[in-house]
Amino acid sequence: MILLTGGTGLLGSHVLLDLVRSGRKVRAIKRPSGNVEMVRKIFSYYVSNPDELTRKINWVDADLMDYGAIGDAMQGVSEIYHAAAIVSFYPGDHKEMLQTNIEGTANMVNLAIENKVKKFCYVSSVATLGRAENTDVCTEDTYWVPSRKNSVYSISKYCAEREIWRGMEEGLNAVIINPSVILGPGFWNDNSGLFRLVMEGLKYYTQGVNGYVDVRDVSTAMISLMDQNVFGERFICSGGNLYYKDFFAFIAKYLDKPAPSVNLPLALTSIAWRMEAVRALLKGSKPEVTREMAITASQVYAYTSERLCKTLNFRFIPLEDSIRAICALYMAEVSQDPHHVQGFKNPR
Repeated sequence: MILLTGGTGLLGSHVLLDLVRSGRKVRAIKRPSGNVEMVRKIFSYYVSNPDELTRKINWVDADLMDYGAIGDAMQGVSEIYHAAAIVSFYPGDHKEMLQTNIEGTANMVNLAIENKVKKFCYVSSVATLGRAENTDVCTEDTYWVPSRKNSVYSISKYCAEREIWRGMEEGLNAVIINPSVILGPGFWNDNSGLFRLVMEGLKYYTQGVNGYVDVRDVSTAMISLMDQNVFGERFICSGGNLYYKDFFAFIAKYLDKPAPSVNLPLALTSIAWRMEAVRALLKGSKPEVTREMAITASQVYAYTSERLCKTLNFRFIPLEDSIRAICALYMAEVSQDPHHVQGFKNPR
């Protein structure tokens, strides 16, 4: 039996699809509020029998902080894919995110060791690499550098990753995968929200650079690493690096929309997040842009997946092909609902 956390999220739903399509028995942990219907929707993008495949999943309601419930879910499990995490750049979410991402991962590691789980794959992030003060292309050996540029999310994932390394020292067969920005369909108000923003007329871009990867590639890499018993290492999973201007231009091209054309300098991004913070405070809402978002969007972060490619003889889906496919799915949904695509909150 395989156990997956974060199954109702963008990456988790794709991992579920790949696992059940290959005939494996899967148990998936979700929060009580988790949207299982979203998983069926993701399945429907790729297969003609989404209902049949969705029924093959054994869903379990549990919270990563509930040690007993997680322990019960782990009974009879031989492999774990731990993809659950809170991703947020809003200060009000920081406390819960730190607790869930770090302590929740520690719970998973402790229980995996206690239950003698044979294999463990942890979904980390390139945010755990020492990119803050680094001007070169990041590799798995680009180690963490304390910096004010590090987001609270990156700190939470770095500390969670240390729990995995600690588990390895205690005998856990584990592998860590570090995806860059994951591109995939369906979560148009969340993970896939950049596509929606361009559709709605995004005008601005920054001079930053970031790494991107198709969600299908991340799922394939995770399962391949586990199947080939590759443990005790971490692997960057990034299909390529793009300037934000070029990334948005690709999206605009395949959505048949004007590409963002106004460069937003660093000085103006600093002003923008402060003004947005004031606006959100007065309206009692979450800011659309935060300090962490502004810093990230202005930085040049580049990554190489050479280690993964050599280990698995892996080939990534070209980023333009990935963007084209996602845009086609988005346009299909827009045509069905001309007013707006109904987004789903990612409950990972």
